Formats: sequence, C-alpha cells, structure tokens
Amino acid sequence: MIVRDFEQISKNQPDRVVSDAQWTSVRMLLADDGMGFSFHITFLEAGSEHVFEYKNHFESVYCMQGKGSITDLATGEVHHIKPGVMYALDKHDRHRLKADEELVMACCFNPPVTGKEVHREDGSYAAPEAVEA
Repeated sequence: MIVRDFEQISKNQPDRVVSDAQWTSVRMLLADDGMGFSFHITFLEAGSEHVFEYKNHFESVYCMQGKGSITDLATGEVHHIKPGVMYALDKHDRHRLKADEELVMACCFNPPVTGKEVHREDGSYAAPEAVEA
C-alpha cells in the first residue's frame, strides 16, 4: 500500500514538485511506483494559457477548484472548466487550457511520467523510453 501526504511531498520532496511557465505540479505517484499511471495535483496560475499535446501519453484531468476553459485546437470546440468537470485526452488532443481563476486539477497520465519530463516546444512530453531516469 502506498500512502502519501500532499503537504509532506510539497515541503520535503522537491524532486516531486515540478514547475514551468505559470504552473506547478505535485507528483503524488510516478512511474517508479509501479501503478501503471501517474497521479498529480497541478496548479495553473490565474490568467495563464497553456498549449499542450501529449502525443505519447493519455491524460485525464478533474477540476477541484477554479474556473477556466479547454479548447480542442483541431475543432475549435471550447469546454468550460469548473469544479466537478473532468476531461480526458483520449486522442492525444492538442488543446489550449486557459485559467480564468487559479485552477487546481487532479491529473492522471498513462503511461506514467517519471517526474523528469519537460514540455517540448510542441507542448508534448517525450515518449517514456526517451526520458532519462
């Protein structure tokens, strides 16, 4: 059984806290935990916009706090994000995520991330086998 405390990870395990342009992600589960997925709590700053396209991962996201929107960049379709809304990128969808207020999101990735990934210029992470351990 794996039991982790968000506050303890945030304060005592800086290797599990990843930040980039206007977002921070606390990695509760990573690939080396052996669960087949990773689980993160991610904070996106109010007023920020992000373009992502996870070509090598599937992602599911549940909004716990805040308001914003997600735009499918292939179709232009816009979906409003608020607490209780979940979206899943089942087609490796290229998307724009906009935070009107600070967004607090629970995210799952499959395959799991290692914690060492960085977003490439196209908004994706490298394939898992290409990431240095």
